[in-house]
Amino acid sequence: MLSTLKNAWKIPDLRKKILYTFMMLVIFRLGSTIPVPGINPNILKQLFEQGENGIFGLFDLFSGGAFAKFTIFALSITPYITASIIMQLLTIAIPSLEAMAREGEEGRKKIAQYTRYGTVILALIQAIGVSVGLFKQALISQDIWPVTVVVLTLTAGTAFLMWLGEQITENGIGNGISLLIFTGIISRVPLGFAQTYKLWKNDNISIISLFVFAVVAVIVIAGVVAIQQGTRKIPVQYAKRVVGRKMYGGHSTHIPLKVNQAGVIPVIFAISLLQFPLTLTYFFQGGGLSSFVQKYLSPGGSPGIWIYSILDMLLIIFFTYFYTAVTFNPVEVADNMKKNGGFIPGIRPGKPTSEYLGKVLNRITLAGAVFLALIAVMPTLILQFTSLQLRFGGTSLLIVVGVSLETMKQIEAQMMMRHYQGFLK
Repeated sequence: MLSTLKNAWKIPDLRKKILYTFMMLVIFRLGSTIPVPGINPNILKQLFEQGENGIFGLFDLFSGGAFAKFTIFALSITPYITASIIMQLLTIAIPSLEAMAREGEEGRKKIAQYTRYGTVILALIQAIGVSVGLFKQALISQDIWPVTVVVLTLTAGTAFLMWLGEQITENGIGNGISLLIFTGIISRVPLGFAQTYKLWKNDNISIISLFVFAVVAVIVIAGVVAIQQGTRKIPVQYAKRVVGRKMYGGHSTHIPLKVNQAGVIPVIFAISLLQFPLTLTYFFQGGGLSSFVQKYLSPGGSPGIWIYSILDMLLIIFFTYFYTAVTFNPVEVADNMKKNGGFIPGIRPGKPTSEYLGKVLNRITLAGAVFLALIAVMPTLILQFTSLQLRFGGTSLLIVVGVSLETMKQIEAQMMMRHYQGFLK
């Protein structure tokens, strides 16, 4: 990774992209320290300490601590992720949206625009819930205008993060939304280590617990790398054909089917949906719903941690299959192979080829999805029973390692593209 970054730094275009991405992430972290006006920080701190291990801790994960400090980026990018999930599900369910998605670049632009509108609407709803419901006691004034300023500030913060992520994707390196989440999680690591060191120094946790966490972290990282890099190579043979006086085809190649086609998207989608019941508690503070969610659907509740972990696993498996189906179409691949004279040895072209590809893809996707789900849940359970204060569980490690690998692959791909351009010149 270090050698890749070193070589990329030597290329002027890539150096500009890396610097641009870094500056955008710096802006994100600076914005995470700007408090929302009209909030009493002392009361806010008390409220957060009361619910830190239950409801609030999950929201604070993606925001990189901005939620706890109630800054302008307190809602983080989760409304955008939720809007993206809704739009992708609607694209499959509604024929007009499905036809729009097949229109190419123009259709994707329209869907992206609808996603932006949905993001603003969801952010506005969450901002009202946070201001009027969850942190109502922390408001300095509960008049209409001060509350409106708080709501609009939170909504504008999410809209700005959405724009920031899109700018990184277009002009920088990597997926902007994933990098924002990655940066938010990484920013929490020093605090987690400091708290753990303090507990160890005061003999509140043992060295054995720290060793267990280190071993689990290494296993998770190795597992994510193996799953992200793992591929099943399907051999493809192209028949010889004569066009004029030239002969084409006759060569062998392969289709690389990744064990995890969806990357870390299923993990991000799963945790975003699991936040939805917790979001409802914004509007029903102190009621029966809030107590029910905190007890049964929160990672800090009992038996909530078990229910939350099972739901997390099921959602990761579902979204792995869902996103794989969106990104890889066996029928389309089989048709393209048939048009170009390609075939899989022992498999007839056309429908038998698409069925074979779908069968292989379902098998390897199941293995990848179950492995991701286990990795996401296992450290959470271990941390729960070892009293460690590191807020860097399985989900965090999956996102951090997965985003790092994907970003490195993009850098390597752009380096290779520039290498070929230089060769052709």
